[in-house]
Amino acid sequence: MRFAETELILTEDKRVYHINLKAEDIADTVIVVGDQGRVAQISSFFSKIDFKTEHREFVTHTGWFNGKRITVLSTGIGTDNIDIVMNELDAAVNINPETRELNPHLKNLNIIRFGTSGALQQEIPVNGIVVSSHGIGLDGLLNFYEGWEKACENDISNAFIKHTGWLPNLPYPYCVKGSENLMNKFKNGNHIGITATAPGFYGPQGREIRLKASTKNLNDLLTSFSYEGHKITNFEMETSALYGLGKMLGHNCLTACVIIANRVRKEFTKDYKKSVELLIENSLERLTT
Repeated sequence: MRFAETELILTEDKRVYHINLKAEDIADTVIVVGDQGRVAQISSFFSKIDFKTEHREFVTHTGWFNGKRITVLSTGIGTDNIDIVMNELDAAVNINPETRELNPHLKNLNIIRFGTSGALQQEIPVNGIVVSSHGIGLDGLLNFYEGWEKACENDISNAFIKHTGWLPNLPYPYCVKGSENLMNKFKNGNHIGITATAPGFYGPQGREIRLKASTKNLNDLLTSFSYEGHKITNFEMETSALYGLGKMLGHNCLTACVIIANRVRKEFTKDYKKSVELLIENSLERLTT
């Protein structure tokens, strides 16, 4: 099967268009971050940087930490950008750019999101780290892909719909489990739970300024949800798409977020940069040992 020029867009030098990458630019372990500035913040810990590029909001550094080659790539905010990044990372490593055909042997990447997030459980402190056992998507992205339901934990979704009285005009809240192998590297000493992924920062996360949210007690409903011991620990804007697309494409995905706000206690970090540095230092060591 040949992928048409309209489906897989390549640059003149055969890089996948938006992320501006070829297979040789990408390590087997990829850290994705929302903030462009966080790429250099992470790569400053590297012993050596082999490659740098940027196009639009997609900034990439590939280098070495503890003897392991790692790529750091910024995605920007939201599941729509994750849709671009996941499809294009997979295309870069698994499709021959000359023939536009699938490689005979497919590569499985380890893709780890280092993020910031708001806690939805009172006991999770600001500057604590939450590792996402699952991502529950309030965004609807995965529902656009054939076979999406096979990647999902539909029992959790159905319990969530019942618990929240989910409005029929909202997308089906798909739920996908993260990589168990990567989870084993990150679970000790961190908080574990379901991460709710919203398609926006304000109304979809229960914030109100001039516009009012359609579900008045959304955060309370998320905080009180429980399924077989799994609770929703935090809110952010990327994990469900990362887990869903990653699973469908055969990649291993995990999210680790530092908590910069506790939505229940109305607390916010006093030093955002320091909070992110705690996450980076904690997570780089886990990835490479």
